[in-house]
Amino acid sequence: MPEELSAQPSDPSAASLSAWAPLRLQVFRMLWGTWLAANICMWMNDVAAAWLMTSMTTLPIWVALVQSASTLPVFLLGLPSGALADILDRRRYFIATQFWVAGVATLLCITVIAGVMTPPLLLGLTFANGIGLAMRWPVFAAIVPELVPRAQLPAALALNGVAMNASRIVGPLVAGALIASAGIEYVFVLNAVLSVLSGLVIMRWRRTHVPSPLGRERLTSAMRVGLQFVRQSRRLRTVLLQVSLFFLHSTALLALLPLVARNLQGGDAATFTLLLAAMGSGAIVTAIYLPRLRQMMPRDTLVLRATLVQSVSTAVMALAPNIYVAVPAMLLNGMAWISCANSLSVSAQLALPDWVRARGMSMYQMAIMGASALGAALWGQVATVGSVQTALGVAAVSGTIAMLLAQRLVLDLSIEEDLTPSREFKAPVADAPPGMGQVIVTIEYLIEPARADEFRALMQESRRSRLRQGALDWALLRDIGKPGRYVEQIIDESWTEHLRRFDRVTTSDVTLRERKLAFHIGDGPPLVQRCVVEGAMRV
Repeated sequence: MPEELSAQPSDPSAASLSAWAPLRLQVFRMLWGTWLAANICMWMNDVAAAWLMTSMTTLPIWVALVQSASTLPVFLLGLPSGALADILDRRRYFIATQFWVAGVATLLCITVIAGVMTPPLLLGLTFANGIGLAMRWPVFAAIVPELVPRAQLPAALALNGVAMNASRIVGPLVAGALIASAGIEYVFVLNAVLSVLSGLVIMRWRRTHVPSPLGRERLTSAMRVGLQFVRQSRRLRTVLLQVSLFFLHSTALLALLPLVARNLQGGDAATFTLLLAAMGSGAIVTAIYLPRLRQMMPRDTLVLRATLVQSVSTAVMALAPNIYVAVPAMLLNGMAWISCANSLSVSAQLALPDWVRARGMSMYQMAIMGASALGAALWGQVATVGSVQTALGVAAVSGTIAMLLAQRLVLDLSIEEDLTPSREFKAPVADAPPGMGQVIVTIEYLIEPARADEFRALMQESRRSRLRQGALDWALLRDIGKPGRYVEQIIDESWTEHLRRFDRVTTSDVTLRERKLAFHIGDGPPLVQRCVVEGAMRV
């Protein structure tokens, strides 16, 4: 590991109280700067594309679809991108994403200069730019926990929110100035230049990629395991539900903001830019106080109150007659946005071990972008059939109701597992490791029959643990001829994938094993047997 990565504050717990503490680390500071530049490029592109679309058509559905085209690739490609970020060299992968965005920006510039741009072509190129976002977000999300102590992770994620919202100010301002003074094509030129420069900066980072001694995971297997982990993690599923509901409703304002800006008294491109800048300013100011807010109230309470404030500000924007009402409403919207998004992002990061972090965060981002894309299309259609004011009003009311119901029905986010890696489980050594074929592991327990219900309930936790680690299938077998004899059966894709599960053991898994062993009443430890399937087998 490079020297900079190990250079952490002498008192991480104290340093974590500062919102700016992660910027003291050189590598985080460098990569945070490139992330800021990347998000400036994203906002420049989105603003230019949205305004370009309003110059070609005034139909609300076409304008809203710009937002859908920008976010849909993350929903469609997030999982493969996250899997690649977990199994490839993250540094090189991050660099490649920057040059992809630069290439798309160049194509946008050429089509505008040539005068061949049409609404469908603009949506297609916006979709291609969104592919770059889909590629780069999971890898950056996975890199951040490598760079900062765990105690500083909330502050680091809040700083990422600052970068996002600072770019929401700078990007639209620069884009608006270029559109007004030089022409919209120069926005795409600057986008390409900044993307190339960011890629060159990342190339200076000397991260050491340590390949797994078991070899690289196959992409399809890595994607399967990532999906299984999310499906078996109740905490992560809760986060995904809440973030989906929040962005499904909050995206109504962003998707329809160009039309809201035009409808305000004296509304023009500068008005649109001002509203985005106000939202970003509110988010930046709030990010500084997030550590204090997290100490003042539980995470669920913060999420619910932020959703309520966001809904109120959206309702105000639906009725705002001029910028004197709209700008304060957008400030509040930005404050609520970062409070909710940061709280849920921290929850997602804390629910993921490092080996599956990029895949898990890619699905978190898929939830955001899928909900945003669906929301943009939904509220755009509502505005087309009814009005912009109707769409914003319905989104404001339904957003708060949905989040309130979700918090009443799902897991409390304050419940956390200890995902610290553990080497407590020793990997087996085979005299002749099988080259192919599924591996079936059986573990025999002898328990008091009177405690069978309690044991079976605990074994459901074991099922979730095994499947999160990557097992193909799991079953609990009861011996009908010998009461109290149970056999846990785990099926792995191959011997190599069986060994990978030992690299994924956490402190929580060790604690779970001790709880299972407490039920065992045999003379020795539970009998463990491993067999390889000869020939084909379907699971």
